[in-house]
Amino acid sequence: MKRQNQSSVVEFILLGFSNFPELQGQLFGIFLMIYLLTLIGNAIIIVVICLEQSLHVPMYLFLQNLSVVDVSISAVIMPEMLVVLSNEKTSISFVSCFAQMYFILFFGGTECFLLGTMAYDRFAAICSPLNYPMIMNKRVFMKLVTGSWTLGFMLGTAQTIWVSSFPFCGPSEINHISCETPAVLELACTDTFLFEIYAFTGTVLIIMLPFTLIILSYIRILFAILKMPSITGRQKAFSTCASHLTSVTLFYGTASMTYLQPKSGYSPETKKLMSLSYSLLTPLLNPLIYSLRNSELKRALIKLWRRKVDLHTF
Repeated sequence: MKRQNQSSVVEFILLGFSNFPELQGQLFGIFLMIYLLTLIGNAIIIVVICLEQSLHVPMYLFLQNLSVVDVSISAVIMPEMLVVLSNEKTSISFVSCFAQMYFILFFGGTECFLLGTMAYDRFAAICSPLNYPMIMNKRVFMKLVTGSWTLGFMLGTAQTIWVSSFPFCGPSEINHISCETPAVLELACTDTFLFEIYAFTGTVLIIMLPFTLIILSYIRILFAILKMPSITGRQKAFSTCASHLTSVTLFYGTASMTYLQPKSGYSPETKKLMSLSYSLLTPLLNPLIYSLRNSELKRALIKLWRRKVDLHTF
């Protein structure tokens, strides 16, 4: 960001959905509702896991970290987008734009790695149940969580510093809902071919490699589940894995379409919708996906609710 003075652009303009002015009011209401539901749903997951001692196991602690990431990425994107929807065009300073880019990459990268560690946790629990306490002990859990956040931090830092070093001499209009890397990169007044090679390679490693490992883990898990003698055990294992697989498919599918596509692969409006899928719908749906299909989480929530009611009664 030190090279800002070399660029004639000191602020950008986020266009959002300005091509559809007649829908601005309705979209504002819809996205405001999505944002509030996302905050409430993920906050409930975080609080329930924090207060219920029986949920202080790797599976739910990973989920708690995932909810923190989902709340964070929503808070990075949604308030600015609501401002854009309430105006025809909204300016955002050079520094603010790249700060938003950094946090999108940071939290997005962290979510990629967290989803991968959650698959490994399920693999260890289902395929090696007797050795699970040793495989996923507290030290290993802390290393996996810390590693996920650290890799997300490194991704955000490296990519944001590189992109912000490019000269931006106009135009300054970002035809997107936020300052995501592909949208901002289109405005750079220099050859970005080398960065695009790096970004594509990095995206393959960050998105496709963990996704491939997840798929391989679930192939092993599927065979292990089919060998289980207990129907109840099979149903419980399938339920747990189905929640995670749904979240993985939703996040990785739309993120890979956004970051692995060629520049002219999709129209700007299509790119905005794909971005909404993994940055807004995934954080909204994750609490529903995990809570509705998880009996232990539902029991813990009911238990805490009854405890609260009893306290108010007395």
